[in-house]
Amino acid sequence: MEFKLSSKAFKNGELIPDLYSNTRLGKNISPPLNWENPPEGTKYFAIIVEDVDAPLVGIISHWVLYNIPPEKRELPEGIPQQESFSDGTIQGKNFFKRNAYLGPSPPFGTHRYYFKIFALDAKLKPDPKMTRKKLLKAMERHILGEARLMGLYSQKIAGNAKENNLVV
Repeated sequence: MEFKLSSKAFKNGELIPDLYSNTRLGKNISPPLNWENPPEGTKYFAIIVEDVDAPLVGIISHWVLYNIPPEKRELPEGIPQQESFSDGTIQGKNFFKRNAYLGPSPPFGTHRYYFKIFALDAKLKPDPKMTRKKLLKAMERHILGEARLMGLYSQKIAGNAKENNLVV
């Protein structure tokens, strides 16, 4: 059985609905995620969401979550902006240094957003200033498996107004 990440909001390789974007069409809320078949020995999970198509900046981190308990198999829609949660999950800093999900908002073109979940063999040291880069370093030698979900997003323009039910 393969370690797998999915969402009820969109399928792998498909468009991320506007609701989850950080645009005038969206509400900048995190999409629901669920995963199955983690590797044996998984003690915690970590999630990173990143835009890999930002030409001037490089990779932009949109979400950093870690120390997600091993019994958890889903995240509901709309995780609140805060550093930590009662179950021990910690939300690190996104590209704009906020402990929160940051929805897609590419300035032009269609961007790819990778939602990655890592199965870890250990709990990571809590750090509310944890960034994507720091998390990747902290996870070294602790990753038992990784699953990915890729969604696409592009800004809507006036020409798409009718098909997107917009009033321009």
